[in-house]
Amino acid sequence: MDLTFEKRWRDLLKTLEQRFAGPVDLNGIIFLVGVQELGQHAREFKKDEKVALMHIAICVLLAPYGYYKELGRDADGWPHFERVKDLPPLNEKEQERLMKEAVLDYFEK
Repeated sequence: MDLTFEKRWRDLLKTLEQRFAGPVDLNGIIFLVGVQELGQHAREFKKDEKVALMHIAICVLLAPYGYYKELGRDADGWPHFERVKDLPPLNEKEQERLMKEAVLDYFEK
């Protein structure tokens, strides 16, 4: 077990929980990244928009690893991405670890 990684993750969770006055999990953080990257005012999002926000966040988080690149934004300001290379086959735990690493990299830069 990587204790440094676990501590970084716990510290990030604690910071976000204080900022948002409640518990957060990986999916919630990914959603927050999507909202942040969209860059529009906070509002209620429709279900399909929430799915799109999660997709935006995943693309943004994995772009530094060479999996996606941003193509630009549409007329409504939503970013669009292209997959540059396929993700390696990962089990659920490995996927979660990759996303947590990407989230940590995002918030630490």
